[in-house]
Amino acid sequence: MVSTVAISTPLSHSSTPNPKGKPSNLNPRICVLATTPNKPLSPLKYTKNSASTFPPNLCVQRRNAGLEGRLSAKAASSSSVVSSEYTEEPETKVKFQTSLSLPGCSSSLSLLGTGYREKVFAIIGVKVYAAGLYTNPSVFSKLDAWKGRSSTELQQDSSIFDAIFQAPLEKSLHIILVRDVDGKTFWDALDEAISPRITSPTPVDESALATFRSIFQGRALKKGTSIFLTWLDTTKMLVCVSPDGAPSSVDATIESSNVTSALFDVFLGGNPVSPSLKASASNGLAASLK
Repeated sequence: MVSTVAISTPLSHSSTPNPKGKPSNLNPRICVLATTPNKPLSPLKYTKNSASTFPPNLCVQRRNAGLEGRLSAKAASSSSVVSSEYTEEPETKVKFQTSLSLPGCSSSLSLLGTGYREKVFAIIGVKVYAAGLYTNPSVFSKLDAWKGRSSTELQQDSSIFDAIFQAPLEKSLHIILVRDVDGKTFWDALDEAISPRITSPTPVDESALATFRSIFQGRALKKGTSIFLTWLDTTKMLVCVSPDGAPSSVDATIESSNVTSALFDVFLGGNPVSPSLKASASNGLAASLK
């Protein structure tokens, strides 16, 4: 696999005349292109005409990486791409891996978009966590009906997210806390969003919610804790809590179609708790469905 990295660096600008033949401060941005680690770097001038090719920020493109590589690079369009290995959520500065291997998944999942969750306390907005949405790259074979749509159109069209949920392919939400949170407080906020979406809970639903609740009761969730909500299908979801990154085990299995669909709707439905996540995911979808 060959990686191409373009780095654009602004140089200082001065209206002072060039003294004694010294290098001018008026040079445009310099863009460096590296295609392999063994070849020397070649300086390329950054001009107005080349702006679309070498943008004035760090950009990473993985060539010949197949569908998964295209998804990871394009889905990062609404976030700050730091490297081919991770993407930074711009508001919280939390970094998400562009590809994850999770318990229960048949293949690695690729990052589709990132966002953050904010709660208002005494009229002050406080960021609680950042979130990254991951999907099996094969999901795009199920989305031909939305090819060519803009990100705005996709964000307003709930049917595409319904199709992603209904697709028999894994998807996962990776939550990373940006502050210490009591486990009960975290669950209460989640339950507050889930419960209205289940109008008449069945005994199966009640049992699933009780299992879900037990994961967080009496548990201190420190800043940096990762919570993975992984949908294996429309009726089964795995919950993993890890203090420092990718999980090594599953904390609970939730088996209720009402609970799993309600939770997906909490984040990607018509009234999401993180509008920034849905907007970023829509950008990723639009880029990958051109």
